[in-house]
Amino acid sequence: MESFVSIPTIESGLYMFGGHKHTVNGSWSFFEQRHKVFELMVITDGHQITEIRDHAPMDLGPGDAIIIAPGTYHTNRNASSTAKMTYMCLHFDFEDTQLRSQMIGLITNEHFKAATPIAKLSYQMLDKIVDLSRGRKKQNAFDTLVNIEIVLLEYLRDLNKLMADINYKHDIPYTNKEAKIGRDIVLAIEKRINDDEHSPSFNFSDVCQELAISSGYGHRVFKKVYGVTPLHFIDREKYRKARRLLEDSGSSIEEIAYMVGAGNISIFSKQFKKWSGYTPTEYRKQAVHKRSVWSKNRVGYFE
Repeated sequence: MESFVSIPTIESGLYMFGGHKHTVNGSWSFFEQRHKVFELMVITDGHQITEIRDHAPMDLGPGDAIIIAPGTYHTNRNASSTAKMTYMCLHFDFEDTQLRSQMIGLITNEHFKAATPIAKLSYQMLDKIVDLSRGRKKQNAFDTLVNIEIVLLEYLRDLNKLMADINYKHDIPYTNKEAKIGRDIVLAIEKRINDDEHSPSFNFSDVCQELAISSGYGHRVFKKVYGVTPLHFIDREKYRKARRLLEDSGSSIEEIAYMVGAGNISIFSKQFKKWSGYTPTEYRKQAVHKRSVWSKNRVGYFE
């Protein structure tokens, strides 16, 4: 009989916004855009032309799916000038850097036909979320938000399993050495932010100097492996720490500002509002110890 079982610490940092199911008219199009998060699109009726900069256009039909990588310039339009088209869409992000790297390297910006496991999984996930979201009265109910979050987490779990079976690993746009360097950078940043023995005030050059690499090389590798800049990742980790301290510690806002390396409380307050949509004081007042699915207007930092 086991005398002790350790339960892992879990901090999923799950975000989702801008999700919808939409039927559009012929000649519909959406201007070129990019996001700092993943964008999933599944077509349910008609055909959509998706164009990713420097790639050939893709014609997505019913049941087809695409996961667009963070930072990717792309446009979408109805392939027909007269017939309607229906699609489902979701923007999402999460904290797990290893899964993020695998997704960017293996499955993003690819056209998955309706019969493929990833397209089927994506369709089923979005269809469930759309069904849970019907009806304004229950749309923001706690049970609904939790159930939606569970569906997305299950999707990421199953997507991770599917990626283990993908055999075209030679298509990963980064080498094993670059993957290791990217991971070393992540660990060094996380240590500096969360370890009180380090100064809370640092820049990316400090991290690269610690790892004996140039900041230019480190920046290129990190962006290639994780799809976001090192500065974006550093800011995101500081936000996570600030949010945790506001929720769970008795530290003053001024003390928290120092602990995340902000120059002063005014800078911290402005940055925190950019991250969350709230001032630190507002966030602390409404904070509850639960995970929630945030709407687009609460995650401007990730748009």
